[in-house]
Amino acid sequence: MGKRKFSGLEITLIVLFCLVVVVAIILIALLATGVPAVKTTEFTPECPNILTVERIDCIPDQTATKSICDLRGCCWSPQSDTSVPWCYFSKNHGYEVDGSTRSTQTGFEATLRRLSSPSLFGKDINTVLLTGEYQTANRFRFKITDPTTQRFEVPHEQVGSFSGPAASNLNYRVEVRSNPFGIVVTRVSGKVLFDTTIGPLQYADQFLQLSIKLPSSNIYGVGEHVHKQYRHDLNWKTWPLFSRDVGPSDQMHNLYGVQTFFMCLEDSSGASFGVFLMNSNAMEFALQPAPAVTYRTIGGILDFYIFLGNTPEQVVQEYLQFVGLPLMPSYWSLGFQLSRWNYGSLDEVKAVVERNRLIGLPYDVQITDIDYMEGKKDFTYDKVLFSDLPNFATYMHNSGQKYVIILDPAISTQPLVDGSQYGSYVRGENRKVWVNESDGVTTLVGEVWPGEAVFPDFTNPECTSWWVEECRLFYNTVPYDGIWIDMNEVSNFVQGSSKGCEQNDLNYPPFTPNIVDKLMFSKTLCMDAVQKWGKHYDVHSLYGYSMAIATRQAIETVLPGKRSYLISRSTFIGSGKHTGHWLGDNAATWEQLRWSIPGMLEFNIFGFPYIGADICGFVFDTTEELCRRWMQVGAFYPFSRNHNAEGYIHQDPAVFGADSVLVQTSKHYLSIRYTLLPYLYTLFYRAHTRGDTVVRPVLHEFYSDEGTWAVDRQFLWGPGLLISAVMDQGVDIIDAYIPDAVWYEYETGARISERKQWTRMYLPADKLGLHLRGGYIYPIQQPATTTVESRQNPLGLIIALDENNTASGELFWDDGESTGTIESNNYIYYEFTVSNNRLQMNVINSVYVDPNNLKFEEIKILGVLQEVTTVTVSLNNAVQTSSHNITYYPTEKVAHITGLQLELGRSYTVEWTQQQSINERFDCYPGIDSTREKCEQLGCVWDQAPSDPNSPSCYFSSDNVYSVGEVEYSSSGLAANLNLSSANTRANDNYTAPIGTLRLEVKYHTNSMLQFKIYDYQNARYEVPIQLNLPTSPTSTAEGRLYDVSIQKKPFGIQVRRKSTGTVVWDSQLPTFTFSDMFIQISTRLPSQYIYGFGETEHTTYRRNMNWNTWGMFTRDQSPADHLNSYGHHPFYMALEEDSNAHGVLLLNSNAMDVTLQPTPALTYRTIGGILDFYMVLGPTPELVVQEYTELIGRPVMPPYWSLGFQLCRYGYRNDSEVAQLVEEMKATQIPYDVQYVDIDHMERQLDFTLSSRFTGLPALVNKIKGEGMRFIIILDPTISGNETNYPTFSRGVDNDVFMKWPNSNDIIYSKVWPFLPNVQVNESLPEQTQIQLFGAHAAFPDFLRNSTVEWWKREIMEFYNNPTDPSKSIKFDGLWIDMNEPATFMNAAFGGCRNEILNNPPYMPHLGYRSEGLTYKSPCMEGQQYLPDGTPVRHYDVHSLYGWAQTRPTLEALQSVTRERGIVITRSTYPSSGRWAGHWLGDNAAAWDQLSKSIIGMMEFSLFGISYTGADICGFFNDSEYELCLRWMQLGSFYPYSRNHNEKGTKRQDPASWNSTFVDISRHVMNIRYTLLPYLYTLLHEAHVHGSTVVRPVLHEFAQERATWDIFEQFLWGPALLISPVMAPGAVTVNAYLPNARWYDYHTDEHINARGEYRVLSAPLEHINLHIRGGYILAWQEPANTTFFSRQNPMGLTVALNDSLLAEGQLYWDDGVRIDAYENGAYLLTSFSAQQNALEIKVEHHGYSDPNNLMFTEIKVLGVPTTVQQVNVTQNGVIIPSAHVLSYDSSKQVMRIMQLQLHLGQSYTVQWS
Repeated sequence: MGKRKFSGLEITLIVLFCLVVVVAIILIALLATGVPAVKTTEFTPECPNILTVERIDCIPDQTATKSICDLRGCCWSPQSDTSVPWCYFSKNHGYEVDGSTRSTQTGFEATLRRLSSPSLFGKDINTVLLTGEYQTANRFRFKITDPTTQRFEVPHEQVGSFSGPAASNLNYRVEVRSNPFGIVVTRVSGKVLFDTTIGPLQYADQFLQLSIKLPSSNIYGVGEHVHKQYRHDLNWKTWPLFSRDVGPSDQMHNLYGVQTFFMCLEDSSGASFGVFLMNSNAMEFALQPAPAVTYRTIGGILDFYIFLGNTPEQVVQEYLQFVGLPLMPSYWSLGFQLSRWNYGSLDEVKAVVERNRLIGLPYDVQITDIDYMEGKKDFTYDKVLFSDLPNFATYMHNSGQKYVIILDPAISTQPLVDGSQYGSYVRGENRKVWVNESDGVTTLVGEVWPGEAVFPDFTNPECTSWWVEECRLFYNTVPYDGIWIDMNEVSNFVQGSSKGCEQNDLNYPPFTPNIVDKLMFSKTLCMDAVQKWGKHYDVHSLYGYSMAIATRQAIETVLPGKRSYLISRSTFIGSGKHTGHWLGDNAATWEQLRWSIPGMLEFNIFGFPYIGADICGFVFDTTEELCRRWMQVGAFYPFSRNHNAEGYIHQDPAVFGADSVLVQTSKHYLSIRYTLLPYLYTLFYRAHTRGDTVVRPVLHEFYSDEGTWAVDRQFLWGPGLLISAVMDQGVDIIDAYIPDAVWYEYETGARISERKQWTRMYLPADKLGLHLRGGYIYPIQQPATTTVESRQNPLGLIIALDENNTASGELFWDDGESTGTIESNNYIYYEFTVSNNRLQMNVINSVYVDPNNLKFEEIKILGVLQEVTTVTVSLNNAVQTSSHNITYYPTEKVAHITGLQLELGRSYTVEWTQQQSINERFDCYPGIDSTREKCEQLGCVWDQAPSDPNSPSCYFSSDNVYSVGEVEYSSSGLAANLNLSSANTRANDNYTAPIGTLRLEVKYHTNSMLQFKIYDYQNARYEVPIQLNLPTSPTSTAEGRLYDVSIQKKPFGIQVRRKSTGTVVWDSQLPTFTFSDMFIQISTRLPSQYIYGFGETEHTTYRRNMNWNTWGMFTRDQSPADHLNSYGHHPFYMALEEDSNAHGVLLLNSNAMDVTLQPTPALTYRTIGGILDFYMVLGPTPELVVQEYTELIGRPVMPPYWSLGFQLCRYGYRNDSEVAQLVEEMKATQIPYDVQYVDIDHMERQLDFTLSSRFTGLPALVNKIKGEGMRFIIILDPTISGNETNYPTFSRGVDNDVFMKWPNSNDIIYSKVWPFLPNVQVNESLPEQTQIQLFGAHAAFPDFLRNSTVEWWKREIMEFYNNPTDPSKSIKFDGLWIDMNEPATFMNAAFGGCRNEILNNPPYMPHLGYRSEGLTYKSPCMEGQQYLPDGTPVRHYDVHSLYGWAQTRPTLEALQSVTRERGIVITRSTYPSSGRWAGHWLGDNAAAWDQLSKSIIGMMEFSLFGISYTGADICGFFNDSEYELCLRWMQLGSFYPYSRNHNEKGTKRQDPASWNSTFVDISRHVMNIRYTLLPYLYTLLHEAHVHGSTVVRPVLHEFAQERATWDIFEQFLWGPALLISPVMAPGAVTVNAYLPNARWYDYHTDEHINARGEYRVLSAPLEHINLHIRGGYILAWQEPANTTFFSRQNPMGLTVALNDSLLAEGQLYWDDGVRIDAYENGAYLLTSFSAQQNALEIKVEHHGYSDPNNLMFTEIKVLGVPTTVQQVNVTQNGVIIPSAHVLSYDSSKQVMRIMQLQLHLGQSYTVQWS
């Protein structure tokens, strides 16, 4: 047919008509969007040069044009890239802060006023309210609301309002920018995390927008969508969010659920944060490469939460703990599941079940889709095709399987097939439970599967009740085990309703996000429909959420006490608390297989660990290859279900044929799944209780490796199982990333060489990549075809060792289906640890008793480098008979132990032995200049270049030469002679030839302490002459002992095992043991790498370095330096066991020795004399170890109260006037200050007990300052000049025969020390050591072991204190400082040299400083003769290290005798038990920053050694100190128990008064804190004196369960309650402090810091030291003063720090501060404090002292009081007494203060508040 031509007129009319239509459309559009066609006021956009990547789209709703851009007042700049916004917001859009921000109890608020600018979509809200809430240290919330009109807010069941108070010690800072408004959140480190200033806030009635600039492009989350990659593509992507029934595709569609949470990984430190918007309206989430994101929503409010974490996993945990932790699934729901839409009939269902049973497929659950229903109506079944459905559950149960039904929300309005009423509809109609139309009355009718339908309103409690009842009624007809809810977006097959939807702003909003169809009610309900929670416009995306809550209630009713099973298609924030999820109606395509991995990863961070995709695809016909590969990876979906749609081929595994590769590989990997179900179930326990991910992104574990940040084709199960699948057609080699760890192939157990790299992984048709991460232990169970069967099978463990041959893991086990097992503790929980070839299976909880009598029957160890030859199983420290088998696979390095019978619920230790590795090497030639020849002469193996250069080149290859015959047992110990195998004996000389007459004695002294001693029973040898506090006869019992001892006979060894755990704490069956005259060596294995102690040596960490490090011990005048032996000798260590138990070991031997620590872990002692005399204390806590040790060696001295004051000293005071001037300057500063010293400057030519002519005024000065409330200490060195003609001290010493002499001679041994010769002019301009060499006198060494020396020494001290010839020269000192008592010499050896070469240069020279110089370096000759108190002669060789120890006791006794007061002695050289009589300072340190942390280490070590009164020279002894260093050191030193500032001659002054006023102010402030807390410190020292507790306490002593504390040495505690976190580095203004798992309060602000079990960066400006009080403790304090003399007269107070249970306790010990043996004589006051809820009890426990100052507690401060306090009553003996106190309560800090109290010290009270 020909075409008709239009006339010209017609053409003109047509054109005009089109123009009119276009204009009309534009006008309608402009009116609809609220944009005026003509700008009524002039507006000029500010369009600076904004980076393209930072443009914020001003036209998100349509194609941008310049005209629209101009109308919106935005900036126009076209680009070649059409994805970039051409129209973007100007800088003068948005809001500004009206006024300023206002502080609130929860944070802050501010009023925001809209800047004048064109509107995008109309109805802008001109004034909005910004509310910021510091909810926790890691969580910040801000919301923006309309202050005049209530807008919709999500009625979330878990996330409620926050009432405060605001958290303190935040890990973030928040800045509110004013104009234009923006909010910026930064980490305290300064990194900007969240910055909304990139774009303007938009806040209209139906358009709300906020843009956020982010610190990195590593953005993950937000859904539900198909994200083809896990890490977001930032190339201008916009994702709509609005729950919608649409299947996954390659389009950017909004899918079933709404999850607004995203996480951002900031950098390779792992620092991450999460953001979510609590808003359920339709919205968009746009990403751009700035990097930035934009949220646009069309209703509700802007309600943002930001979560900070140190790792991605921590962020997820914080998020889920807030919005709702995931459900704990039934064990059976972790089994494999089959489903299909439209099987056609129940017979077909059974056929599928039977064929998959027949092939032996692991398979637990059968699901039926809507085809089981009659006419697709809920709560019905097809009585023709599914007639036997009521019995189907029984049919499944008979084979150990479960049955799950589907339910859709839509309810048919039509009758049943037989014409009868559809009961569910009728009952719902009667109860009015449906969603209504806009009038709120008329039921909204739509159409879904059953035809015409109505929609339950699950936000209505009445509806929930109806739903629960319908589920119950149906269950009574058709039993089922779980429910799958579908179509709950909510889905509707007609647009909106059967009537359509009205034209209004809800159904057609001004801005519609880019949702599917761009129509709000497409495939769902009208937006103006009414539900209980509000308009459907607001609550649409909550439909699935509310349905899940209702269905969970139904399950709880139908299946009471059972977890059952629930999966939902539509989800919302927090739905995971109730339901699992699957990824929807996917397709049988390779792309959808790949996309399932990002989907699972996302839903794990959303809180849905029970997640999976339809295996093999839902729609379309699958292929064998696709289904095979999908079955492989789907075996590791947490929710593992094969499901497809009607009309497509069957795809259950059996349909492919019993012998098919698909069936074989499916069975294989499902069997692995079932094998690992205990591990998977434990991961779900962690998810449920802590918020862990189950399917874990690789980056969560390896965030420091940028290579993992985009990995999304692999995933982890928890931390340890790496799954790498083929997800491309026709591929059998994939690119897989192997993260930075040790990895083992699951199938073979072989370690792979790849690490931190991409690799080409070959995966043939039947293979999946499965790798186990080293360092983890995986609980397993022999698989079966159902979990009912598998749960009856034997358990086992796979131990994958890491590079340190350690591993750990856990197992959670309960009945697998009951609710409340965790809450009722009705479960079994194991912690597994492996180290040192020992598996510790510790049951932490074992309430549940499994009915199947389960046992661990196999253990597979991966990474065993040598063959495992023996395995020992111990239960309760008793070795068990075990008929196990060991198979070793040398190629794979796998040991498989089978046939074990380890009962579930009991703790075991499994140990194995294996061939030697390099870490098993023990040094065979530790002497100087090891060579192959020397090594092989000893019968050892030489390795010139060992793989570990620190390991020995010469090492043992055979056992030690001793064995044991018969062991003599008794109730109190055992004994045995050691036999020497002469055939294996090798030695270089007679001095090192093994002794053949050795005896071992083991004594069980107490239940917690034993001794084992090895000595020569034929020839008496030197033994340390220290009297230990041992019971006269052992008091232990077989039942009560904490230890078991066993003797290994050949080769000889001693093994000590902790009974409670089975941990071996000592095992000396090692090749090193030898015992000769001058070389004794013994090694032991250690239970962990965590060893503390051994000294005195400068250490750089508190924990010893185990990498083949050797430390020498031999007292020497050696200032602190790395690996050089210093002043004291402490052969004691404490070891932590892997389970946090602790024990300590003392070797009582005073000869020169060394100790080697190696990574085995093991240690080796080598000593050159004496015997082996070991004492072991078993704790089991670190603090108990110290208490038991000091009970053995003697409790620490109780110092006088004044000695806790600040002290000043300097070597180099020129005269007494200089000292006097210093005292006056210090008094002027008003810095608390109690003690002044003089060093050797006060002596005449450094002669003890003399007074220099420059210090003639010293006696008067001492008397003056003492009269002002101060105290004075002088120094004494031990050596005495022998060159004097009139020196009574020397003369009397000669007369009393007190000096050390040459053996078999009456000649005194002389060397050079401090004293100068008489009658010479000393050239003081020369270096000090040169002066001594030129002018040094002959110095003699008093032998303090002799009784005569003790009496002589006491007399000399007495006559210096009370000068018998001139009383005016009496020095009335209060304490004595004894120095140089190692003993030190300034020339090696002695005048004339030494006379015994072998003693001074022994055959084995321990690893001491200046090893080649021999033992006489800075020491006298070793042959020097000394005498014990009983007259027994001893060599200085044996007792050298006892010199200072021997001097200390008589010094204290002399001091107390002359002063009649307790006094204090400070000694430089110490040995175990020195602490009974003296304190100690850490020696001649340097003014260097590293000395700060080393001083803490030193103090903590001396706490271990039983010397509580310790400290270091504040600001450093050597070198000039500098301002910041000295100031920081003053802060730290204020918390030394012994707090003294001291430096040497020739350096500049460093006392506080010598600096500027700022220094003075800061010093005064921190020292006032010390003085305030002195009652607490004094009480701690009393506890140390009486019970042996530590004062300076390592953090691990209180928190040994927290492994993070095991390495802490830059923080410490005072006792249990005060945490000190000083600055240790120059320029630092923050401290990265660990806050252990307790409640902590900032000492300075009283605020609860809301951090526990984590590191926190704390602000630490120059004037600040971080102090925290631990909840649960009460600290007594006293108002400070300039000296303790005055502070002790001041009012007292209590700080009560409540713990989480509102409990606290404490004590105060009080006496006169100076009385000798006040405690021992009962002359003290002991008061206990106990707070509980709202009452504080003050109870006098002992009243043996009344203070003359009428002291009172005048203030009580209670921290952590949760509610307002209005009244306080004080009672005595139950009667309220008058009290004129003043009460205050700070609600923001939760602090109550009661002031102006008058509670007398020494009386009991009860203080109650209400």
